[in-house]
Amino acid sequence: MLKADWNIDASWSIFLDRDGVINERIFGGYITRVTDFKFIDGVIDAISIFSKKFNHVFVVTNQQGVGKGIMTESNLLEIHTYMCGEIEKSGGEVTQCYFATNLRGEVPDDRKPKPAMANWAKEDFLTVDFSKSIMVGDTDSDIRFGKNVGMKTVRIKTEEPIGLEADLTVNNLLELAKLIEQ
Repeated sequence: MLKADWNIDASWSIFLDRDGVINERIFGGYITRVTDFKFIDGVIDAISIFSKKFNHVFVVTNQQGVGKGIMTESNLLEIHTYMCGEIEKSGGEVTQCYFATNLRGEVPDDRKPKPAMANWAKEDFLTVDFSKSIMVGDTDSDIRFGKNVGMKTVRIKTEEPIGLEADLTVNNLLELAKLIEQ
């Protein structure tokens, strides 16, 4: 259904939010060390499927915990190194992780829904075409980010309130991967 509707092929890119999509989110808190990072069931398999179907798999994540001084950028990079290493062990690959560490409203503001992280991906990987990209997230900010640059959008159902509809809603990344694989 999805693949036929969107005509997804190997020239497409997928952008994934991190907290609440790849790993269990700590509502009202932050993932500050590797021991706090817990993959959501099926995510590693899903990213393995995405790695075979998409030209690029990006992670785009707001991480204002760094801006607040709750963690360092070094802590964040350790978490991303661990995340990507575990994904690689199962045959998947994250092309690049982009993150915004500024506080909400700070200038410059690189946080989603602003397009900075999408633009960085396009600058680093010239084959990125937003009209052939999917943004997957669990918040309105993620969905608005994708829509702001012309991507297809997929919402992962969570306890987050919905104020903006995505093009598609699924329960988790593995459900999306299976739809794309069909």
